[in-house]
Amino acid sequence: MNYRIGIGTQNPKECLIQFAHVNSASLADQLINRKVVWKQGNIKLMGKIAGSHGKNGVVKVKFQKGVPGQALGTSVELAE
Repeated sequence: MNYRIGIGTQNPKECLIQFAHVNSASLADQLINRKVVWKQGNIKLMGKIAGSHGKNGVVKVKFQKGVPGQALGTSVELAE
């Protein structure tokens, strides 16, 4: 899990996530519109998979609130 970044910008509401069982763009496209959950203690952030990113199965997830820096490099769960 990492922020989606550009040359001079960083968007903490959008993250790029690689799932272990997804390794192609076609499998990543099947996950679009599913929800993901990041949990730490009693903090829970919900996000929605907005699209695929590249050809290796990475997906772009949009969160309503900004994701804290502690979430980078951690895991998320697919909801539903």
